[in-house]
Amino acid sequence: MGCCESSFLRGHDSDHKINHNGNNNNNNSSSRLPQASNGPAQPSYGTDSLGAAAGGVPYFSEFSLAELKAATNNFSSDFIVSESGEKAPNVVYKGRLQNDTNRRWIAIKKFAKLAWPNPKQFADEAWGVGKLRHKRLANLIGYCCDGDERLLVAEYMPNDTLAKHLFHWENQTIEWAMRLRVALFIAEALDYCSSEGRPLYHDLNAYRVLFDENGDPRLSCFGLMKNSRDGKSYSTNLAYTPPEYLRNGRVTPESVIFSFGTVLLDLLSGKHIPPSHALDMIRGKNILLLMDSHLEGNFSTEEATVVFDLASRCLQYEPRERPNTKDLVATLAPLQNKSDVPSYVMLGIPKHEEGPPTPQHPLSPMGDACSRMDLTAIHQILVMTHYKDDEGTNELSFQEWTQQMRDMLEARKRGDVAFRDKDFKTAIECYSQFIDVGTMVSPTVYARRSLCHLLCDQPDAALRDAMQAQCVYPDWSTAFYMQAVALAKLDMHKDAADMLNEAAALEEKKQRGGKGS
Repeated sequence: MGCCESSFLRGHDSDHKINHNGNNNNNNSSSRLPQASNGPAQPSYGTDSLGAAAGGVPYFSEFSLAELKAATNNFSSDFIVSESGEKAPNVVYKGRLQNDTNRRWIAIKKFAKLAWPNPKQFADEAWGVGKLRHKRLANLIGYCCDGDERLLVAEYMPNDTLAKHLFHWENQTIEWAMRLRVALFIAEALDYCSSEGRPLYHDLNAYRVLFDENGDPRLSCFGLMKNSRDGKSYSTNLAYTPPEYLRNGRVTPESVIFSFGTVLLDLLSGKHIPPSHALDMIRGKNILLLMDSHLEGNFSTEEATVVFDLASRCLQYEPRERPNTKDLVATLAPLQNKSDVPSYVMLGIPKHEEGPPTPQHPLSPMGDACSRMDLTAIHQILVMTHYKDDEGTNELSFQEWTQQMRDMLEARKRGDVAFRDKDFKTAIECYSQFIDVGTMVSPTVYARRSLCHLLCDQPDAALRDAMQAQCVYPDWSTAFYMQAVALAKLDMHKDAADMLNEAAALEEKKQRGGKGS
């Protein structure tokens, strides 16, 4: 693509099939199940190379153990995301599938040895959960049965658990409106599961509530399966366990409602209070004493009273006296406010920005950093590369050198110092002085200024500079990579993917002896 004739700036230039026999199937291209209902407000998508709904949830499938080992660097401890680390009986890892063009992160739950001795039973259970698709769930996308190994694969939620945000927060506690949103979203997830014939959820607690890339709360799908075929459904302290489970060891839909009540208490108090203690305080009208002091009074007493009343109903000793999932949603929906404020704002986390899909060609460190939208890594690479790619792009007369070069190179030098020190506004000013003289044209200066514009939230200017770098050096992969990042920042993801592929192809061409970078 010739950048000077690019269409990207036109109009934008304003400043496995499931193996029910339980046999091990290591075929990486196994067929996929039809996609189940994804609940309301879920668009229909095309498919990517994984048989996934592009931009949506991948179809449920069987994975080979080799695929999951590759995704987690052979189940390295560096990839563990379980709250209890390696001490957990069923460790959860994060990983990236090597054959996923979207570089999608996944969560992998590795069960204890012999937890599910019958592979067919495990596959059947996983298949039942894998049919569920909803925006309030961290959806199950696959499983693995290989020898004694039993693993589940789900969407990865990068922004920690409700327990972390409520009990172990560092910068800010969860504000009241967000707590109400969490309660409603989890109620909606439970109601969806119940409507789809999966009403049982094992050990519902604040660790099962996860936050996705946009900060929206989701219910982990892992709780829809027990930790073992014949094991306990509750691993938490008995003080938080439904009374009927203590009597007969069985989980019922009403048991799930009881556990939801304990989560409501967590949201109200900011602490993990035993239900019996909380109920005594509620009956004694000491509701305000139960409220999280970190809210500093920034909540509605009327709304809190409604939630306390709902929690009290959920925690009734007799299961038949508890509300059902539809009652939960009906009670919590009218309490919602700040509906126009994104969850990531209320959680105080950065806005998620989607990077371009990984190209078909192998990526250099620069390409990898750009595909991940990692501006810090791009900055480090440009600092390390210095000006080696500028060789042969300028031919100056002796007269031009003596008359103008000193001042111009001094401006560039000041820009380099500012760029190295991450003073990006000063770097833009100095590099602009260098460029405005016009005697010497440097693709590296354009690339560096492009990154500075990105770091100053000026993607239009960044795209123009990256395109100018390509005009100066048409086969320079860095110019294409910088355009890919700028296009992704402008939400032009298809164009960004095309540009990333062109950059990777140029690098591959150079490695084969062609001319490029």
